[in-house]
Amino acid sequence: MRNKQTEPRQTGFTLVEISIVLVIIGLLLGGVLKGQELIDSAKAKNLAQDFRTVPMLINAYQDKFRALPGDDSRAIAHVCPATDAACTVNGDANGNIGGNWNDETADATEAIYFWQHIRLANLATGATGIADAEFLPLNSVGGRIGIQAGGATAPLGVPGSYAMCSAGIPGKLIRQLDGMLDDGDPASGAMRAGVTTATPIVAADIDDGTVYVACFGV
Repeated sequence: MRNKQTEPRQTGFTLVEISIVLVIIGLLLGGVLKGQELIDSAKAKNLAQDFRTVPMLINAYQDKFRALPGDDSRAIAHVCPATDAACTVNGDANGNIGGNWNDETADATEAIYFWQHIRLANLATGATGIADAEFLPLNSVGGRIGIQAGGATAPLGVPGSYAMCSAGIPGKLIRQLDGMLDDGDPASGAMRAGVTTATPIVAADIDDGTVYVACFGV
C-alpha cells in the first residue's frame, strides 16, 4: 500500500495555468501595439498641423504687412525693434519665396528669412537669430521643415504658389498623413511624398521603415 506522505508531487503547469499566462501575454502585447498606434497617430497629427499652420502664417503676415514673409522688401521696418534696426534682411518683393525649402542658414535665401520674418513678427515661436543652433525648424520626428516658391520647379511637382516640405517621415506615418491632408495617394494631389523630392512614390511601394520627404502645395 502506497504511503501518501512520500508520494512525489507533480511538477509543471496545468493547461489552465498555461492558458492564463497566454491570455496575459496577449493582453500585454495588445496594449503595447495599441500604445504604439496611439504614439504614431499623435506624430502624424503633429506633422499634419505643421502643413496646416504655414499657410495661416503666410496669410497672417500678408494681412499685417501686405507683404510675403521672406520676400518682404520692408521687413526691417516691419519687424525689427528700434533697439536692433538691422535684425533681419529685406526681400526683393518679386512675389516669390526665393531659394529652396532645405537651404542652410549660410545660404541666406528668402526661404531662410521666411522663418525669421514670421518669428520677429510674433506670428510663430522659435529662435530669431539665424546663427542660433536651433533656428532651423524641425518636425515632430526631427526632420527639416521648409518652404519655397511653387510652380514648374516645385519639389515632387506639388501644385500651388508655394511648396512646403517636411523630411525624415517614416513610411507608416506617410500613409496616415496623406489620408489626413489629401487623397491618400502620395503620388498625386496637393500632398506628395518621395525618398527624394525628385519623384513621388505610389502608396503600394511605401516601406514602413524607410523615411520620406512629404511636400504640400500651398
